Amino acid sequence: MNPEERKIVTVTSFGHFMSHFNMMVFPALVLPLTTYYHLNFSRVVQLSFLMYLFYGITALPWGLVTDRLGAKKLLATFFLGTGACSILSAIFMNSPFMFSLYLSGIGIFSGIYHPAGIGLISRGVRKIGKALGINGVVGNLGFASGPLIAGFINWKWGPRAAYFFLGIFNILGFFLMLFLKIYDPEKGVAINQSDGKGLLKGFIILCFAMIFGGIAFRGLTVTLPSLFQLRLPGLLKMLAGSVSFLQSHNVVASILTSLVFVIGIFGVYLGGYVADHADLRRAYIWFNGLAFFGALGMAYLTNIPLIIISIFYVFFLLGLQPVENTLIAAYTPDRLRHSGFGVKFVLKFGVGALAVRLIGWVKETWSIQAVFLVMAMASILVVAIIFLLILVTKPMSAHAER
Repeated sequence: MNPEERKIVTVTSFGHFMSHFNMMVFPALVLPLTTYYHLNFSRVVQLSFLMYLFYGITALPWGLVTDRLGAKKLLATFFLGTGACSILSAIFMNSPFMFSLYLSGIGIFSGIYHPAGIGLISRGVRKIGKALGINGVVGNLGFASGPLIAGFINWKWGPRAAYFFLGIFNILGFFLMLFLKIYDPEKGVAINQSDGKGLLKGFIILCFAMIFGGIAFRGLTVTLPSLFQLRLPGLLKMLAGSVSFLQSHNVVASILTSLVFVIGIFGVYLGGYVADHADLRRAYIWFNGLAFFGALGMAYLTNIPLIIISIFYVFFLLGLQPVENTLIAAYTPDRLRHSGFGVKFVLKFGVGALAVRLIGWVKETWSIQAVFLVMAMASILVVAIIFLLILVTKPMSAHAER
């Protein structure tokens, strides 16, 4: 990468970290806030509803705005908006209504990142796959570290301090932008788009693939801790008997879930490398095909083999993200690049809500084993859809020239 590309990757990676970090602070504070407000668990959780809703549904409108005004202005708005709303959340935390209102603001402004930041990478960096791999690794670290850091700050100084810290951390991103002086490319990277034919057709087919991929991803995130708690009886019993602070099976399952996701993050970097060196459509098939075998194994295995196959599954499920994002860039013209990513994240988070209901119904009707069979079916449906994509479109690669 040249210096300008490194600046873009640095700023967008920090933004990706903060985008997920912003969403993961609240879960760590739910129980402390039940004491703070003297409200039950359900009432406290409801305070965050609009934050998570707006985080997903604002992606498309923010993408449209970014295509008109440029990513640099929108990223500045992201850092300053989330920073201000976080500080206001801390100031007005005494009122559950005002706290919920400013949480909603955090969700609205955090919704800027994905269409603006990932779109900027796709328009301003030549090795798109590598850049998206780095960006994805850092973003997932935000997802993993948010509850840990927020929990520590709450333990030392209380929930108000956690949101003051969050506000300052977000505003630091704005000053990072000023220091590095990133630019909005006047003419983005010209991805190999098969002479521009069939872009809309390819994008529509890809949208259907992302819907089923969203079901698999959201299903994993909401069920993995429960799966470990139910299907690791021998391991949980052994750990609980040997380590005093691991007496709770729930705590052990949560720690193992975090460990699986941390190891799986390396799949994102591999996905970025593959995206730069292969036909994107075929790479997408390989990652989803391997994820299918991972989900299938998770439906039947227990104890140590279950942990191993879980790492395998998460590795490829996370690893396909840079490939998927590069495909979106390849099937959207430069002038609509940010809007294309906006569509993706509306689908991803919208389908995520549907997936939670679907997964709950499958588990209650049949079993948690059936949940992972459904997720395996989702992955194989993605493979079938991408075979259709291969039939109706020409090869797509991330090779690009300015």
